[in-house]
Amino acid sequence: MSLSAALSAAVSPSPSPSDTSTPAVPSLQDAQESATNAASWVEQNWSTWLAIGLRVLLILVIAAVLRFVVRRSITKLIDRMNRTVQAVDGTALGGLLVNVERRRQRSQAIGSVLRSVASFIIMGTAALMILGTFEINLAPLLASAGVAGVAIGFGARNLVTDFLSGVFMILEDQYGVGDTVDAGVASGEVIEVGLRVTKLRGDNGEIWYVRNGEVKRIGNLSQGWATAAVDVTVRADEDLDKVKATLDDVAERMSKDEPWNELLWGPIEVLGLDNVLLDSMVVRVSAKTMPGKALTVERELRWRVKRAFDAAQIPIVGGPAVLTDATADTDPTAGMAAPSAYANTSSPQAQAATPIAPPSVTK
Repeated sequence: MSLSAALSAAVSPSPSPSDTSTPAVPSLQDAQESATNAASWVEQNWSTWLAIGLRVLLILVIAAVLRFVVRRSITKLIDRMNRTVQAVDGTALGGLLVNVERRRQRSQAIGSVLRSVASFIIMGTAALMILGTFEINLAPLLASAGVAGVAIGFGARNLVTDFLSGVFMILEDQYGVGDTVDAGVASGEVIEVGLRVTKLRGDNGEIWYVRNGEVKRIGNLSQGWATAAVDVTVRADEDLDKVKATLDDVAERMSKDEPWNELLWGPIEVLGLDNVLLDSMVVRVSAKTMPGKALTVERELRWRVKRAFDAAQIPIVGGPAVLTDATADTDPTAGMAAPSAYANTSSPQAQAATPIAPPSVTK
């Protein structure tokens, strides 16, 4: 050791115990050892990480390809359904049973639900497989998801019921946009069909929001055909042959006139006597019409029947006649009560009914 080094070592103070807490600056040799350890760790585990990365990449690629194929298949299926509907459109059967806009919206709703379900199942399975690749224990996660699903199911059971009911209503084609339905809780024309709520337009213009889970029965008045029925009440002594001939003439003329011949699905039939009373008879006239046109045909048929009966001098009975006797003199006091003797306070009856006053007490 040189003299200067010895002097500097002698002059420099020795480290105190309090200075031992100060972190020492890593030397170049420590950095080299750390880098060597990291390199050796990477060299030992790079194959494992590479295998995990390739496995994750393979899972993502397979999930993406499978999702694309499934969604494309669903789209092609929906397009085929739309082409079938368009092929039927314009025919007599299409005019009676098929509503292109309704079927289009129904197919779109079904396609949207199927695509969403397929994407959820495929991507959810891929996510679980990726977590399993990293050797993450999925048992607590699946158990937590199960408990959360049960809790959500109990808490939102009405929402789940509405959603499932809406899915089955759309799949079974119970009703669609433009149909006139009776849902029990409300009735009217369907203006929108959703997975949770169905919107109905009432007769007075109001909009009803009906939850699909609350619908227990559906009466669709727009599928197939409707029935227009008119009851004509005549006197009991009327000539039935004359009545039937008049109604047949009205039915024949209306079946040939436009646009009623397009609204009728069959000839107007005189069914005969529906009811016989002491002073009247009821003759029923019926016809099959296009869906939703029964009320319009009934109004027109009543109009024509009334005009034809007036021309044939056949009176229509609207109800029991009120018998009045114009020559009978009415007594204006018939509804008044008889005079009472108790109304006069000076009459013996009124005095006898007067309560007796108690005797006065004198001291």
